[in-house]
Amino acid sequence: MIEQLSWKVGGQQGEGIESTGEIFSMALNRLGYFLYGYRHFSSRIKGGHTNNKIRVSTTQVRAVADDLDILVAFDQETIDVNYHELHDGGIIIADAKFKPVKPDDTNAEMYAVPFTEMATELGTSLMKNMVAVGATCAVINLDVQVFLGVVQEIFGRKGEAVVEKNMEAIKQGYLHMLEKLGEKAGSLELAKADGKQRMFMIGNDAIALGALAGGVRLMAAYPITPASEIMEYLIDKLPTVGGTVIQTEDEIAAATMAIGANYGGIRSFTASAGPGLSLMMEAIGLAGMTETPLVVVDTQRGGPSTGLPTKQEQSDLMAMIYGTHGEIPKIVIAPSTVQEAFYDTVEAFNLAEEYQCPVIILSDLQLSLGKQTVEPLDYSKVEIRRGKLLQEELPEAEAKSYFKRYEVTEDGVSPRVIPGMKHGIHHVTGVEHDETGKPSESPSNRLAQMDKRMRKLDQIQFDTPVYKNAKHDEADLLLIGFNSTRGTIDEAIGRLEKDGVKVNHAQIRLIHPFPTDEILPLIESAKHVAVVENNATGQLASIIKMNAGFPQKIKSMLKYDGNPFQPHHIYTSSKELLSNGSLNNNKINI
Repeated sequence: MIEQLSWKVGGQQGEGIESTGEIFSMALNRLGYFLYGYRHFSSRIKGGHTNNKIRVSTTQVRAVADDLDILVAFDQETIDVNYHELHDGGIIIADAKFKPVKPDDTNAEMYAVPFTEMATELGTSLMKNMVAVGATCAVINLDVQVFLGVVQEIFGRKGEAVVEKNMEAIKQGYLHMLEKLGEKAGSLELAKADGKQRMFMIGNDAIALGALAGGVRLMAAYPITPASEIMEYLIDKLPTVGGTVIQTEDEIAAATMAIGANYGGIRSFTASAGPGLSLMMEAIGLAGMTETPLVVVDTQRGGPSTGLPTKQEQSDLMAMIYGTHGEIPKIVIAPSTVQEAFYDTVEAFNLAEEYQCPVIILSDLQLSLGKQTVEPLDYSKVEIRRGKLLQEELPEAEAKSYFKRYEVTEDGVSPRVIPGMKHGIHHVTGVEHDETGKPSESPSNRLAQMDKRMRKLDQIQFDTPVYKNAKHDEADLLLIGFNSTRGTIDEAIGRLEKDGVKVNHAQIRLIHPFPTDEILPLIESAKHVAVVENNATGQLASIIKMNAGFPQKIKSMLKYDGNPFQPHHIYTSSKELLSNGSLNNNKINI
């Protein structure tokens, strides 16, 4: 028996590759296995190679596997593109329809199974993915009946006859593969899982659920990969609590509509990716100047311009901190797991109202669309904090003058009212203004208001600004990352520790204002420091150097080919750094 299984299904986009992986993973999740799934897909609706790689384990996993046990191929391209990941003893299960050819330089076994023919005989070729799932069951010795509940859930609305045909397709695939395997049947049998019920969800769903739990009642957004699932989730869920989603004409309208709703006292937000965030920058500056709460989700993808819409990258970091013209207080947080994505989203709305400034939730494609096993969420941790929002009627004394909406305060946060509150009248403008909001170009007023706004950054409290896996007082190596690299780094560290290397890990969760006091002792106590990030210029490394120093000590591990890091990338580069004291051009591009 094996403790972990790496399984991949591939074919042309639109062939049901996504549903094949979904059915396979849902059944295993319900058995209590831990899963991590990552999709590679093209920037088009139909056509182009796509694959779904799913890692199944009896223990928690948060990284894409280095190798592959089983490759299910619906076309030859899937074999040609992915076979190199198969280890010795790996298995290719290919549709006999395209007459599969196994490359000469692999020791993997290949079995041609008539997915399409068998499915067609049952009524439709669309069920070939079910035949493939059944064939997989024979290899891993999995009872096909575990798929019954999943099939009923997905196809039940189409009638019992459809459910029965899909289950029959799974059974026939299983029996056919069983006969082909002979004594090798069950050769990759998984050890039993603990049977506990856990969620299996993408980061975008966790962000959307966090927004819902955090009191959001309006989302204004324009669809864009890889953020659209947030919008799609809330289109279904927000109306159940009296909220709504509005698809705007563009991202400029989305951001300004969210600002208007927040000004009116309704928790609102928007979500986008790099190109959309570029359009939102002026509005984000408006939120900073008017001190209106605003939460923006940025799901990073390959750039610049349209770039690589469906590929992994982490290159929006500098833009999110410094993209607006002028200077405003801004909070940038970066969850590194699906669980954190939920809790951090709730907290983002609290921070936005407490400090009356824009809060950016920074995600990336791997975190947003990668699917992970998630332990049950603790809703008792959810709290709503609205800061200095005055919800009771103001005293009549306020009627003698305009309300001091932008009052200069010691903590930089002014009292806030919503429109229509008696005695709360004030100006709101994007130009510099005095305490009542009236435009003012007075130098002394400018200094007072600018200093007041920027003082907010000195007050910000964020739980666990840096995730630390730091067991060593003096480490040979400190690895630093943000967003989705956490699980990959942790796995690489496990291998390095087996080699006798003392490694500490810091995952930055509060990007701005930067948690210097948290990260500095770790840098000082490490012989070598490497920052792991998916971009070409080492943006996080630059931010660390700006805030913590040690420019000569801090090196970069960079990967920007559109694919996520795998554990062996970090392991190999770490060994190189430890042996040579440097990295080859400071980058990994595999």
